Amino acid sequence: MIWSLVKIILFVCAVAAIALGAGFLLESQGGVQVVVAGTEFTLGPLESVIALVLLVFAVWVLLKLVGAVIALWHFLNGDETAITRYFARNRQAKGFDALAEGMMALASGEGRMAMTKAAKAEKYLKRPELTDLLTAQAAEMSGDRRKAEQSYRKLIQNEQTRFVGVRGIMKQKLAEGDTATAMELAKKAFALKPRHAETGDVLLKLQAQSSDWAGARNTLHTKLKTGALPRDVHKRRDAVLALSEAKQVFEADQTIEAREAAIEANRLSPDLIPAAVMAAQAYIEQGNKKYATRVIKKAWEAMPHPDLAATFAAIEPEEDAAARLKRFQTLTKLHRDHAETRMLLAELHIANEDFPQARRDLGDLFETDPTARVATLLAAIERGEGAPDNVVKGWLTRALTVPRGPQWVCENCLHIHANWQPVCENCESFDTLAWIKPPMAEVAMPGSVGMLPMIVGNPEPQPAPDLAMIEDAELLDPDAPDDPTENQRT
Repeated sequence: MIWSLVKIILFVCAVAAIALGAGFLLESQGGVQVVVAGTEFTLGPLESVIALVLLVFAVWVLLKLVGAVIALWHFLNGDETAITRYFARNRQAKGFDALAEGMMALASGEGRMAMTKAAKAEKYLKRPELTDLLTAQAAEMSGDRRKAEQSYRKLIQNEQTRFVGVRGIMKQKLAEGDTATAMELAKKAFALKPRHAETGDVLLKLQAQSSDWAGARNTLHTKLKTGALPRDVHKRRDAVLALSEAKQVFEADQTIEAREAAIEANRLSPDLIPAAVMAAQAYIEQGNKKYATRVIKKAWEAMPHPDLAATFAAIEPEEDAAARLKRFQTLTKLHRDHAETRMLLAELHIANEDFPQARRDLGDLFETDPTARVATLLAAIERGEGAPDNVVKGWLTRALTVPRGPQWVCENCLHIHANWQPVCENCESFDTLAWIKPPMAEVAMPGSVGMLPMIVGNPEPQPAPDLAMIEDAELLDPDAPDDPTENQRT
């Protein structure tokens, strides 16, 4: 309100000033005399002011005309002018419009249309770092892999787009199955952008598939340094890689290096069961039974597992059943209600021919968590107690129809493995195997679910028997020995 009043007052003052000035000029005497070509012009005060205004306007028009002529000269010379900038803005607008239309075509799955718009955008923009990427992706969508690779190679030549080009060719090689070339390209892309999580994961996966464990550990360490990987995940995966490296050294029959690598893997992740087993075996080879016991006990505290019990049994392979039962108290007093502990106790008492106690150890385990191994143990108990063959056959038949229990299952694709390995043999994912129950009941039976695996050790995995094979099994032979553990001990 106040500001509006102020503006009105200022407007009235300006009009009054102009009126006073005009009145003053009309009442003034004299003027300006101008001589042009011998002719004298006398201008009054008001006419002088008008003439001055016209003169200023004429000078302004003249300067504009001179500027236009100079700009036209520069334009014809090829220099940057307002005219060139005008046309450049028009070209840029058309180029970005074509680029936007190309991106929309790419998003809608029209690869050919996107390539056409990318070519048009390149014609107007002259920005290959934008248009080559659109061309490459459109060519991939259209199935023109050669055109896509040419576009990615153009991107490699520009330092700003080099990573995009290398990554694009890497993905092409992966699609073609050329993993060796893809791994080299992944290394270059990872060196350009160590913080890029996807490239680091691809490189780690390729290195693991090719058993380049040392290179994979370096990649993992770089991901930790750049903050692309949490420290706890790094520790676990580094242990997996160290274990894989130890297994590779072990297969090469370099026992000292294998022992050191296995112990290092167990130190990095004590709860990694395969690492604990291999480290304990290394200590057993060294004759260091105390450290082997400590390793197995710590891993058992994390999660009871039949491989741990089999390795624990291997610490004293010559002991009798009673001594073994007493020594195994180191493990059996931990997780007393765990299914694995209860089955372990049952097996130990079967080996000691204490069948009633073995049955008490199992309790209602078959009702609450029926597995093939529990059914097999009950068959052994029935045989040991002198039950008829049809009772034993009944339990063994049940062993073929109930779930097999926990196994090494890939959490990514749910593929079941007989033994642990760092890379899934089905989907090739890294560090995805877990000791869990498979989602289906009928699965392949690894060797660790056979009868008495803790007592006889950890045999090589065998295929699951079918029902027809059960009829011919020696265990079901009426002439078989009464002691159900005789064959197991041999």
